[in-house]
Amino acid sequence: MAQAGYSGTPLAKKLGLKNGMTIITRSSPQPYNSYFSQFPNIIKVTDPPAPESIDFIHIFGHSFEQLEKHYPPLKQALKKNGLMWISWPKKSSKIESNITRESLRSYVLDRGLVDVKVCAIDDDWSALKFVYRVKDR
Repeated sequence: MAQAGYSGTPLAKKLGLKNGMTIITRSSPQPYNSYFSQFPNIIKVTDPPAPESIDFIHIFGHSFEQLEKHYPPLKQALKKNGLMWISWPKKSSKIESNITRESLRSYVLDRGLVDVKVCAIDDDWSALKFVYRVKDR
C-alpha cells in the first residue's frame, strides 16, 4: 500500500483519527492498520459492536456485494457524531471493482448518511467520508 505521492499530509490526519477513538476497519489492505501505530490510545473493536458505539469506521470494498455485507450493521454501530469512510479502488488501480464514486455516494445517501469529504488513501484506493445529517444527530 504505497502512499499517494501528491500529498504530504499524513493519512491518519486526513482521515480525522484521534487518540481515544473507537474504530473498526473492514476488508482493509494489509499495511493500512500500520497507520494507526502513532495513536496508542485508539481502541480497535473486532467483535460485533453495540449500537451507536463506534467513533470511526473504515470499509474497503471492491464490490457492492461486499459493501452490502458490511454497511448495514456498521451504520447501526456508528455514533451519531461519528464518521464512516468507505474506500473503493481507483480506476487507475489494477483492482477490479463495480463501485464508482457516484454509485457509492448514491448507495449511502439512500441509506441515511451524507458525504462530506473525499480522500486519496494511496495509489490504489480513494475514499468518501460519510456522517449523519445534522438533523439526525
